[in-house]
Amino acid sequence: MEIITNDHIRLNQALVGLYDVYDPEIGLNVVDLGLIYGINFNEERKEIETVMTLTTQFCPMGESIQADVKQSISSAFKDYTVNITLTFDPAWSHEFLSPEGEAFLNG
Repeated sequence: MEIITNDHIRLNQALVGLYDVYDPEIGLNVVDLGLIYGINFNEERKEIETVMTLTTQFCPMGESIQADVKQSISSAFKDYTVNITLTFDPAWSHEFLSPEGEAFLNG
């Protein structure tokens, strides 16, 4: 799944850290799981709006994963406020996995 963004260069900077944020129950990072839907940068307000999901609405590690995503992006962009919007529309499915994520889960 392609991550929606208004700045591909900064998106790549954010992704570096997000590859180290794992869903502890699955053992795969949030990028390859396809949990990150969008990251947009507002230069005027110095804010980063992140839209993400979880594999299920009842994910017991959901709050922890969101906190780790926020911390990861905040570490890369120290002068910005990071906001996380959790959505289940569209609901996560295996179709959102990256090729690496598919290989991991099917391996």
